Amino acid sequence: MTNIKTLIAKAALVASAIGLASSANAATATASFQVVITIQSACTVTAGAASKIDLGSVLSSATNTLGASSIAVTCSKKTPYYIGLAPSVANGGTTTGAGAMSTSTALAGNTDKVPYQLTSTAGATGTVWGNTATSTTVGNGVSGIGSGAAQTLSVYAYAASANFTPDSYADTVTVNVNY
Repeated sequence: MTNIKTLIAKAALVASAIGLASSANAATATASFQVVITIQSACTVTAGAASKIDLGSVLSSATNTLGASSIAVTCSKKTPYYIGLAPSVANGGTTTGAGAMSTSTALAGNTDKVPYQLTSTAGATGTVWGNTATSTTVGNGVSGIGSGAAQTLSVYAYAASANFTPDSYADTVTVNVNY
C-alpha cells in the first residue's frame, strides 16, 4: 500500500510540476499591419439649363444680346481645378472664348455665322472665359478648389449684333476641366 501511496504522491508531484512549468513558460507573440488606401483626385462636370445658353428670339436689329447658363463641377476635396471653354473650331472658335453660331436648320445658302463671346461675368464687358486653362494655371479660364460636392459656376454668352439672315443658329462649346 505504501508503494501505491508513494506512486500517487509522486504522480501528483509530477502533475503539479508540469502545470507550473506550463504556466511559467506561457508567452505572447505580437505583430501589426497597416490598413492603407490611396485616394486619387477626380472631377466631373455637367452643363445646366438643358445644356445650352439660349440667347432667345430677337429681331435682326437687336444688339448686345446676353444669355446665361451654368455648369457644375464636382472635384475631390482640396483638388485644384481649372476650367476652359472651347467654342467649336469648325465655326471659327478660338482659345479666347470667341465663337460663332452657324445655321442649325441648314437653310439653303445661309453661310452667315453669328459671333459670340463666352464670359464668366455678365455684360458686354464681362471677363473673357476661354480655353487656355491647364492643370497648373488658370490662363483665361476659371479656377476653383474641389469640396467633394458640386460647385455651380455661371457661364454667359454675349452676341454684339443680330444683323444676320433670319434663321436659327447654334454652336457647340466643349467644357474642359483640368485638375
